[in-house]
Amino acid sequence: MERTELASCLGAVRERTPLVQCITNFVTVNDCANILLAAGGSPTMAHDIREVEEAVAGVQALVLNLGAIGDVEAMLLAGKRANQLGIPVVLDPVAAGVTSLRREACRRLLAELRFTVIRGNASEIRALALGAEGGSGVDVSAGDAVTEENLSRGVELCRRLAESTGAVTALSGQVDILSDGTQTVLIRGGVPTMSRVTGSGCMLTALLGAFCGANPERPLAAAAAAVAAMDLAGERAEARRLQNGTGNATFRTDLIDAVFNLTEDELREGVRYEIYQG
Repeated sequence: MERTELASCLGAVRERTPLVQCITNFVTVNDCANILLAAGGSPTMAHDIREVEEAVAGVQALVLNLGAIGDVEAMLLAGKRANQLGIPVVLDPVAAGVTSLRREACRRLLAELRFTVIRGNASEIRALALGAEGGSGVDVSAGDAVTEENLSRGVELCRRLAESTGAVTALSGQVDILSDGTQTVLIRGGVPTMSRVTGSGCMLTALLGAFCGANPERPLAAAAAAVAAMDLAGERAEARRLQNGTGNATFRTDLIDAVFNLTEDELREGVRYEIYQG
């Protein structure tokens, strides 16, 4: 995987304008729609069980976010139709492992659907990979946080889930880890302020939908490009926040603006990544 390939994944989003259907929670639906538009994609938020199968037939990617826990039956219908049509499906297992309801929902989704990418924090990925209970809601628990010191543990979780599901696994953290079970990529970037904005993870998952929808033939590169784009946008939004003395509300707007303004050259030159050799 080369820098030029990651940059070209962004170019494909801008060129192909993928339509992404998101079944996501009401807290973040507006931000997910806006970041898709900023990246060059187009959103549809159809989630009613009576129309999701029909709606998914016209899109380039489907995003399923367990923040919308009440829509699991709709997710299953949409996901099965997307699988039939060969449309990439992205899963965000929000708070997986925290409640029995979410554990059962994850079990059904993983058993009945094929995913292109599964993205979560360390607690969520651990819950899916190991069947573990616990976690701390939508935030990563302190014991699960991936650092430079315990990087190999996060890599093993990603590889394990990728191998068992066939999906690229993307673990978001201090170091972002992505694996397809064979190759593992580490991406360093982003800023802590991103965790002070509700739905920054949901927005990243929506971006993954756009990048996979525009680059269905190269899911690992597409996922890595989406993660790198979000990290770089966060860094630029943070620079503006510090320069202007603003807070997290303005940061959210600057984050979306930074995605809108990101160029292929900037992504190619700015991404900090490596192929994990361990």
